[in-house]
Amino acid sequence: MNLEHQPKAPVSVVILTKNEEKNIGDCLKSVAWAKEIILLDDESTDRTREIAAQFEARIIPRKMENEGRHRNFGYDQAHENWILSLDADERVTPELAEEIKTTLLAPTAYTAFSIPRRNFIGSTWIQHGGWYPSGQLRLFQKGKFKYREDEVHCFPLLEGTSGLLKNDMIHYSYKSFEDFLHKLNKQTTLEAKKWVRTQRNISFLHAHWRAVDRFFRSFVLKKGYKDGLYLGFAVAVFAALYQVISYAKYWEMKRTS
Repeated sequence: MNLEHQPKAPVSVVILTKNEEKNIGDCLKSVAWAKEIILLDDESTDRTREIAAQFEARIIPRKMENEGRHRNFGYDQAHENWILSLDADERVTPELAEEIKTTLLAPTAYTAFSIPRRNFIGSTWIQHGGWYPSGQLRLFQKGKFKYREDEVHCFPLLEGTSGLLKNDMIHYSYKSFEDFLHKLNKQTTLEAKKWVRTQRNISFLHAHWRAVDRFFRSFVLKKGYKDGLYLGFAVAVFAALYQVISYAKYWEMKRTS
């Protein structure tokens, strides 16, 4: 694929993939302005690597055993001083691309920048319930940022201070509510494993109180109802279910270990 000849911005984009042939092309198009693109691929069996090769991405095959460790490994492979971390279902808008280029050319005391993110279920942008702006620390200097080596929802560890970019990245979080449930099942398994591994003492009352709290915060305090009464309610219910299902799996794992 012939990309436009233009000066590339001094940033390494690190993208995590596993069977992302439907997403990776649009993701790569949105970062074609970057000097280096690294695809950290978790044993894809579809056309993910073939498509990435058309964009001259550097493909690094590596099985993901732990999300935090996997992401940190990818960042260590970057050649540029600045890293932009993405998932295959995310896109950099043209406005954000220009802002990143401008930011990297100017002197800054910050070692990282948080980027607002628009999250979608299908074609619907979820604007409330804590889903937007949902700032993410995704642009950072190499060696100044990493994740704690957690299985899921990894805790960010930053050396220095962070600034905030104004323009959004796009995140096609879930194709549908069916996809939402599928990923919820996977993520709650990883959450329960994290609780067991770190010897968290989670009680029934604590877990279910957090479920109620999550629902109330999402639907009422963070105004999820403004996304539409049913949609906002469903999103809040899923937030509560995350805690309930994680606890059920945690309880089961502890009983059978």
